[in-house]
Amino acid sequence: MNQNSVEYRRKAATPTSESVTENLMLRENFSLDDHIAKTPAINNHGFFELPLQDQRNFMLLVLLYFLQGIPMGLAGGSVPFLMKDHMSYSEIGIFSLASYPYSLKLFWSPIVDAVWSPKFGRRKSWILPIQMLSGIGMLWLGSVVEPMMATAGKDGGPTIWGFTGWWFFLVLMCATQDIAVDGWALTLLTPGNVSYASTAQTVGLTAGHFLSYTVFLAFNSKHFANRYFRAVPLDRGLLSLGPYLTFWGWAYLVITVGLALFKREERTRNEDGIWDVYKIMWGVLKLKNIQTIIAVHLVAKIGFQANDAVTNLKLIDRGFGQENMALTVLIDFPFEIILGYYAGKWSQEYTPMRLWCWAFVARLAAAVAAQCTVALFPAGGVTTWYMLVVIAEHVFSTFTNTVMFVAVSAFHARVSDPAIGGTYMTLLATVCNLGGTFPRFFVLRLVDYFTVATCRPSATADVLAPFSCSLQADKARCLQGGGTCETVHDGYYIVNILCVILGLVTFVSFIRPRVLHLQSLPMRAWRLTPTKQ
Repeated sequence: MNQNSVEYRRKAATPTSESVTENLMLRENFSLDDHIAKTPAINNHGFFELPLQDQRNFMLLVLLYFLQGIPMGLAGGSVPFLMKDHMSYSEIGIFSLASYPYSLKLFWSPIVDAVWSPKFGRRKSWILPIQMLSGIGMLWLGSVVEPMMATAGKDGGPTIWGFTGWWFFLVLMCATQDIAVDGWALTLLTPGNVSYASTAQTVGLTAGHFLSYTVFLAFNSKHFANRYFRAVPLDRGLLSLGPYLTFWGWAYLVITVGLALFKREERTRNEDGIWDVYKIMWGVLKLKNIQTIIAVHLVAKIGFQANDAVTNLKLIDRGFGQENMALTVLIDFPFEIILGYYAGKWSQEYTPMRLWCWAFVARLAAAVAAQCTVALFPAGGVTTWYMLVVIAEHVFSTFTNTVMFVAVSAFHARVSDPAIGGTYMTLLATVCNLGGTFPRFFVLRLVDYFTVATCRPSATADVLAPFSCSLQADKARCLQGGGTCETVHDGYYIVNILCVILGLVTFVSFIRPRVLHLQSLPMRAWRLTPTKQ
């Protein structure tokens, strides 16, 4: 039931002595006179034991990653829920295309890494204009997003493709900024403390996504506001999407101006050129084992797609309520952190892909459990016992997702060639993300295709004859006309079962044998240049 399947956080491995040395040599104050025959040691300090400069730079990284999480939490979490009142599942499927840039950023990351202006700095050359464009985009979108969302796809209104295009632009800006910030993190922190960069990324992205998904959904709900904050009920929440985007648009601009004026970037030298990195990528792609793991990643998440993409939307459609969904995600958040820790321990005790296979089967079971949870929705509305059932199912689904992510990340780190670790890891992570992104469009369209619903007019209704109300626009027309939309076949159930069956068949016949074989291979099978093991 995890609405957002894109893996925004990358589990960074502890830097090797070679990477720490390279980080040191990138700095403008590096001198062979001071560092001959020295390799800086990796420190094991707590945050408050870090040098003051590293503490400040750590907080800067947290802020930059936090800014990424704001629009990403909206595009991948909140907006699909808000769209459900205005659009069909097929149209929400089109909107899911907005998350693609984050899964495809590998293809332009060499350009961001190699093209820059010495006047502004290697990373600020990209971060400053990207954040300015993001801020301006959010300001404009904040002024039109609510009427645009309400009229998208309707006669006289913008198309769903136009609405998706603006969010695609914001996600594209976030993905490009992420490439630059990842690179800057290597030189912002002193060599021995560079491992704190992954911590900054995790903290910042998680906080931004949490604010724009869980917190925003709660304060956007009129029921949440009326229950906890108002003596006199109103027909709106405390916070709407337009003002929220406008606030963060101005925040982007102010922070970017402050970054330009008050933060100096150390000069760095060029590393590999654009074409050098693309050649390395092409060499990796020609490896037979890489082609196999790519094929696995592209089909592995199909079995969970209906659960990940539709279950939460279906609960909202049944009347679960945004405030209850926000509370469910809020309760799930600490479990995700704790279970992620144990998943990391298990991935060390067991072979990663064997653990991944166990979690795969459990995640298929979670998809079936999610369907049962939707089917058991109480006719009289949400009750305490049902709320507990949803929370339990949500935690179970998140747990299986987390275990799979941690296990496959451990496998990627194990097989990646240290000589080209960044390119290798990013390539594998990109394909893994894409496997969870591209099926969503088709799954959501199939839900509408298999849904059969009929509008039944009442004696006093304006609707005179029955008609199909399977699409959201037709359902709204039926209800406005005083009719009742009766669902004969719910496409969600059909598509979810098809996904689970397809996932089970591909797991038994292809995925499990391949990944266990890949895990048994020696390290030289994953290298561009074979070496002795």
